[in-house]
Amino acid sequence: MLKRIKWGIIGCGNVTEVKSGPAFNKVSGSTLSAVMRRNAEKAEAYALRHKVPKWTNSADELINEPTVNAIYVATPPGNHAEYAIKAMKAGKAVYVEKPMAATYEQCLEMLSISQTTKVPLFVAYYRRTLPGFLKVKELVDEGAIGQTLYVNIRLIRPATTLEKEAPHTIWRLQNKQSGGGIFYDLASHQLDYLDFIFGPVKRVHGIATNRAGYYEVEDTVSASMQFENGVVGTGIWSFVSDEAVSEDLIEIVGTKGKITFSGFKHTPILLFKENAVTEFPYLNPENIQYNLIKQVVESLQGIGTCVSTGDSAIRTNKVMHDIIGSY
Repeated sequence: MLKRIKWGIIGCGNVTEVKSGPAFNKVSGSTLSAVMRRNAEKAEAYALRHKVPKWTNSADELINEPTVNAIYVATPPGNHAEYAIKAMKAGKAVYVEKPMAATYEQCLEMLSISQTTKVPLFVAYYRRTLPGFLKVKELVDEGAIGQTLYVNIRLIRPATTLEKEAPHTIWRLQNKQSGGGIFYDLASHQLDYLDFIFGPVKRVHGIATNRAGYYEVEDTVSASMQFENGVVGTGIWSFVSDEAVSEDLIEIVGTKGKITFSGFKHTPILLFKENAVTEFPYLNPENIQYNLIKQVVESLQGIGTCVSTGDSAIRTNKVMHDIIGSY
């Protein structure tokens, strides 16, 4: 067990500015000691901005930095497996951004290395620790809507100008970097969260297609699934629809009511029951990954457990792999 967790970040890009980076210094027993970015000027600027002692433009240098004993991999998914495996082989715990990797096969390799080296592997599915999402789970678990029957996901939005005109500049639209399209980036959060509520998916069928032709990866996806506890689910994801039909909604329906909430907008959770509607706020922390990072640190210190590990996260990659199929 480690007494103090000294973090190094590989890929100190936008996601680390507020969502995660500052949290490493806010959690008790945790310090952000070094950062890496391929662009040395940007790596140095980040270090100065966040008062990080060391910076480098070499991932290998950061992994082998003696003042670092844990690595946060915040690159696009296409690099997750490479850096996570190197870090684990160097004996350093790994916290990797979601999805766990670009492919299910890469996830299997990462998990195998974690098991062989006995080095912990965590994945940044932080919705498992946010108050609003925990409230939804609490309502389901306590039977507020009776027996859960089904869940429906709808995530629909238009394509951005950049997605239409310069998709080659966006890593989320490059299959090797993202694993798929925007579906892999966003739906992974939703699917992992439903795994957290209902347990693993035991059956899933999906259709993925490209309808608008702005880029090569899928832009429209539908899926049907069943969880091990018997709950059935459906989902529709479209990233090229008209603004007028934009929607970000997850709906959980039971025998005595339903719960609706957003996956990304963090608008109030609504409980519909007995002809009444009750609202619950999200109440997110300033740094949205703080609660999960706290769990990771406490797990490494041997004083707690973490709800998002390689063992749980690989299931979401498998589900997405099965939905996308041979597209």
